Amino acid sequence: MNSVIVTGGSRGLGFAIAERLSAAGYRVIAIARSESAPLAAAMKAGALHFRAFDLSDIAGIADLVKGIRKDLGPIYGVVNNAAIGPSGLLATMREAEIERTVRLNTLSPLVLTRHALRAMLATGGGGRIVNIASITALTGFSGLVPYSATKASIVGMTRALAREVGAAGITVNAVAPGFIDTAMTESLGAEDRERIVRRSALRRLADAGDVAAAVEFLMSDKARNITGTVMTIDAGSIA
Repeated sequence: MNSVIVTGGSRGLGFAIAERLSAAGYRVIAIARSESAPLAAAMKAGALHFRAFDLSDIAGIADLVKGIRKDLGPIYGVVNNAAIGPSGLLATMREAEIERTVRLNTLSPLVLTRHALRAMLATGGGGRIVNIASITALTGFSGLVPYSATKASIVGMTRALAREVGAAGITVNAVAPGFIDTAMTESLGAEDRERIVRRSALRRLADAGDVAAAVEFLMSDKARNITGTVMTIDAGSIA
């Protein structure tokens, strides 16, 4: 059974991805600061595991990966999903908030992927990296400058790393969701939500299941010749 790490896997989009991959037969290691009730229930029902870890602790990532390898064997895939998205004007945003966003959204996935790649290369069996980007990396959104910058960096990481590790049989791809039907969009006002729906070609929001299905595809052998790509899941918002 192939082991796949999913960061931010206790709730929302990350949990949907973890649950989908588990149902597809992967041994999923969900990483988050704390366990959620849905994750606890899913762990009893399937091949889901949990590691409590704050991914902003960059220095601790090496031991995290080492522990996963020791307990669960070789690592086949990583889904870099964990992120934060503070909103507000860049001119008035605190530097500490900007630094926190860059640390979790950019530095953490780079370091986690670095250590996971060492494990993949050691086994010589190929592997899969799937990075969760955002349509904010591809088009402008006022009030989301630091978040957009970090997600653009994830796209750059995806394309460069695909070149770097392709010869080892490791694919690296990104999925760029738009506004999806999660707790985050539930906090939007009805008018804002309707405006987003009207902007989309399909006149609806994509949901977490759509993104999870894309991740499952990219993790599978069906996508063995797909690497360095960005798959947009946004119901046509930026079409």
